[in-house]
Amino acid sequence: MQQKELEVEVEERKELYSYQKGDIDAIFERLDNAAPNYHLLYQLPTGGGKTVIFSEIVRRYLSHHDKKVVVLTHRIELCKQTSKMLNGFDVTNKIINSKVKELPDQNEYSCFVAMVETLKNRINDEKLHLDNIGLVIIDEAHYNSFRKLLSSFKNAFILGVTATPLSSNIKLPMNENYNELIVGDTISSLIEKGFLAKATTYSYDVGLTSLKVGINGDYTVKSSDDLYSNMMMQEKLLHAYTEKSLGKKTLIFNNGINTSLYVYETFREAGFEIRHLDNTSSAEERKDILHWFKKTPDAILTSVGILTTGFDEPTVETIILNRATKSLTLYFQMIGRGSRKLPEKDKFTVIDLGNNAARFGLWNEPVDWQHIFKSPEFYLENLRDDAEIETHFKYQMPAELRAKFSKTADVSFDVDEEHKKVIAQNLRSKIVLEKSLDQHASMCVDNTEELYDAKILARELQDDIESRMKRYAACLSHCSKNYREWLIEDYKLKLTLLIGKKYRESLFEKD
Repeated sequence: MQQKELEVEVEERKELYSYQKGDIDAIFERLDNAAPNYHLLYQLPTGGGKTVIFSEIVRRYLSHHDKKVVVLTHRIELCKQTSKMLNGFDVTNKIINSKVKELPDQNEYSCFVAMVETLKNRINDEKLHLDNIGLVIIDEAHYNSFRKLLSSFKNAFILGVTATPLSSNIKLPMNENYNELIVGDTISSLIEKGFLAKATTYSYDVGLTSLKVGINGDYTVKSSDDLYSNMMMQEKLLHAYTEKSLGKKTLIFNNGINTSLYVYETFREAGFEIRHLDNTSSAEERKDILHWFKKTPDAILTSVGILTTGFDEPTVETIILNRATKSLTLYFQMIGRGSRKLPEKDKFTVIDLGNNAARFGLWNEPVDWQHIFKSPEFYLENLRDDAEIETHFKYQMPAELRAKFSKTADVSFDVDEEHKKVIAQNLRSKIVLEKSLDQHASMCVDNTEELYDAKILARELQDDIESRMKRYAACLSHCSKNYREWLIEDYKLKLTLLIGKKYRESLFEKD
């Protein structure tokens, strides 16, 4: 079959940047001097041009070696994108997909692009055998599916490529499969050099103690759906969007389909243009939705998982993490969808509704990838847990509620500071509660005319009360969950009584 008879998709050949050339030279130094079966892992942030880099590696390798190359991916979309890029680098390649059962024409190709599962099945069926393979490149190498194929390429140089060299399965650490890690440019460096857009992150405190962790080490879909589909969280999401992203092209990531559908309904009822996409959508639906998203300036797309890899839409202006995750890889993948730079776009917004920035650090903060590669268990064990993160929450009264207490100059109350004062004076800890109750009661009485209205207003202090009681319990240390819950209920009861007392006192003063 002649090349001209093939329908070939070609990506325009990219100009290599200096940092990419430097990394390629470092990789070839290992390729040329290490053992033929050496396993090398290469890290570069999302948006740094990993596909461009390994396409140039394939081109240079084939020009100097009389052997062939296999590029492995885990999704069909990535297969197509990779093949297209390789064609742009003048690398004749063939995609091995579900339609390819045998390879009678394999001598006509120097490079093969395949999904891991498809290639494994063909090799196991003994219907397909790849000859003379010298280099195997594994895209998104943090997934563990490629392990199934290592025995089929025992004498080939393995190059794994990933933005996050942390295995998706803690029981299968990457340092067991790779001899060495080469770390590329950092996110902050790529921003400074003008290759990535700069992120501004807005974090909204969310109580996550109701979430459960599944066998994969991340929060379960069911517990996430239960939390994020409730009315309070839907209102918080809508408020965050209107406050920080109104009119901007926005991509929302959720952990469950039910949550995403609730988000769709919430925004639609509020009058916003929004679409929903998940892995049950047909190929035609997905194509239509993504076309709409690309062409609509203020489009909102709520999704579940499907757009974390293999999706590139540079016009995205805001990423909303409407979920919590314990996966560092997923955290970087989600935010990376907004980091592509355009002539008229050099910054983007991240809205975090899952305490993710508190858990992992800001997206552009430095990460010691060598430490994570060598000691993944130590890194994961020392991630901040939800209870610890929540002890640092600082309640801020919403503007709408603050307006109802306009006659009160200061509605804040620093529980930690007050506790330090009473301890320093050898006083009882409960004095902190008494001071807090006195302030809350005065706020309700001073801003209403009738006792009934004062008691109604007190009900709106629920979040403030819970925040203060969490801080108070943390000051006492080692408080049980039952005791914390009792504290809140007891506080609300005492507040109602104190409001009545203060109201009667105010009437007496007037008389």
